[in-house]
Amino acid sequence: MNRLLVSPAPHLHVRTSTASLMRDVVIALLPTVIVSILFYGWREIMILAVSVVSCVLLEYLITRFLLKRESTVSDWSAVVTGVLLALNLPATSPWWMVLVGAIVAIGVAKMTFGGLGQNLFNPALVGRVFLLISFPVAMTNWGPVQGFVGNADAVTGATPLGLAKEGGVAAVSSLDYLDMLYMNIGGSAGELSAIAIIIGFIYLLARKVIRPHITLSIWITVFVFSGIMWLADPSVYTDPVFNLLTGGILLGSVFMATDYVTSPMSTAGGIVFGIGIGLITMLIRYFGSYPEGVSFAILIMNSTVPLINKAFRNKKYGR
Repeated sequence: MNRLLVSPAPHLHVRTSTASLMRDVVIALLPTVIVSILFYGWREIMILAVSVVSCVLLEYLITRFLLKRESTVSDWSAVVTGVLLALNLPATSPWWMVLVGAIVAIGVAKMTFGGLGQNLFNPALVGRVFLLISFPVAMTNWGPVQGFVGNADAVTGATPLGLAKEGGVAAVSSLDYLDMLYMNIGGSAGELSAIAIIIGFIYLLARKVIRPHITLSIWITVFVFSGIMWLADPSVYTDPVFNLLTGGILLGSVFMATDYVTSPMSTAGGIVFGIGIGLITMLIRYFGSYPEGVSFAILIMNSTVPLINKAFRNKKYGR
């Protein structure tokens, strides 16, 4: 028997819904998606299509036939996961690997916990890290991919972080940071254009989908920590601007660290969360075996969110 639960006043009615929020995230991702398609062409379209269709179909099948409840694909969260997963993969990824990533992201990281609102970790990042550990060669294959504009060789080859990890600061000393602001050199499809990601960030802020404290705390932490290390020994450690423009720091800090479900509820907790992501990212970049650490850092900090929420509570209404 269904019960009608009525909470005490005040009651606020807003037009915002899960579906509208997720649609805004998709719109914010469009500049990054467009840039990735322009430079990686039909291969990137295939990856996006396989990822999004797989995520949506898997969520539908699991909710209807395993969980025996109404489908939740209309909330657009599966679409967001599919787009983010695709943007976190190399444009050379085979279709079957994209499908495996979608299965892990939706089937393991999201629906195993009960679906949207109950998952502990960001699904797209779980899918990406699983693929990185399981298929390291394919996940670091930055081979030539012909796009619709530009030179394919300009966006393929070793990533700037990979060059810095293998050859030190001297290996990346010739990179032009103004060019990197527009187009990164090598990396996942979503890492190509810093400007495209920043446009999406501004849109999300304008629509009040996210607040800036998590993203800005990550950027400031990365800038300050790498700046201290760079000032201590510029011949060994890369500078702050390089670390902000390379890898997945922008994509991760704007679209994945700010995920409502897997980030702290309070402003103070979000700042602590962002500082942790920034520190772990730079520790992995400077001292770890992987050239990039954003995905690992966000997932590690996802696991601390229950503790952060307990330590930093929002004020109760009226106090």
